[in-house]
Amino acid sequence: MIELASSGAARFVPIDTEKNLVKTGGNPEAVFLQGMMGRAVANSSDVQIFLGYVEGTPYFAVDVTGKDVPLKDLGEFVDLRQVGPLLFAREGSILAYARGMTYWHRRHRYCGVCGATTKVTRGGHVRMCTNENCKTETFPRTDPAVIMLVHHGDKCLLGRGKHFPRGMHSTLAGFVEPGESFEDAVAREVYEEVKVRVKDVVYRSSQPWPFPASVMIGFHAEAESMDFSVNESELESARWMSREELRTENLPKDGSFFMPRRDSIARRLIEEWLGHEAGPSVNG
Repeated sequence: MIELASSGAARFVPIDTEKNLVKTGGNPEAVFLQGMMGRAVANSSDVQIFLGYVEGTPYFAVDVTGKDVPLKDLGEFVDLRQVGPLLFAREGSILAYARGMTYWHRRHRYCGVCGATTKVTRGGHVRMCTNENCKTETFPRTDPAVIMLVHHGDKCLLGRGKHFPRGMHSTLAGFVEPGESFEDAVAREVYEEVKVRVKDVVYRSSQPWPFPASVMIGFHAEAESMDFSVNESELESARWMSREELRTENLPKDGSFFMPRRDSIARRLIEEWLGHEAGPSVNG
């Protein structure tokens, strides 16, 4: 890996406190370092993480948090969530991967078993305890979370998290617990948040979400009834919305109600449901 990182072909993805280096102004572009500049920045980093090859080019993530590196002229470090939708999909994926890996490294410098320091092995994809009597290996992890659009007849149930921007409503979501299937997690989270029982839980799609280390597994689920009660420790509010109300042209223009951004799996689940023909009317 050292020879590969030292080669002229290598590209480096710098990360500073969970932020990615992006050229702003106009359409944002991901900044990948190479050549002497790339190697100099990589050498100043505590760890170089091999991300893999893209069309034959090796990519490495380098954490420059707290390092004095001359990168201000190349762009600025920004939260990927702010610019992700405007980047090319491949670039965004590389930046997200780098962000997730450096986040994991910074939080696993010590062994969770004995407390000794850990060292980087296998190109940055394993950290091993330096205690000879322990040598526990720690691997990057991804926390699965379910996200679901609950529907009943021609209406779907959208909620407002306490920290959402004013007016934003979205699908319900929550983390999967140990020993729980995705379908069971959907049913439990919906009941915990709005006291609604669901059936016909159907998988639709997924989306990586390395903020900090999750993958969102998306479902549609049918509510058995339209009666609900908001758990105020989980949500600020919830409301049933019809397809007609959710058509873009019918949304209020004052920002008092809006859906998640278009690149999110929450919006994808809503848009997919909106595109389906409404079933027979069911009284809740």
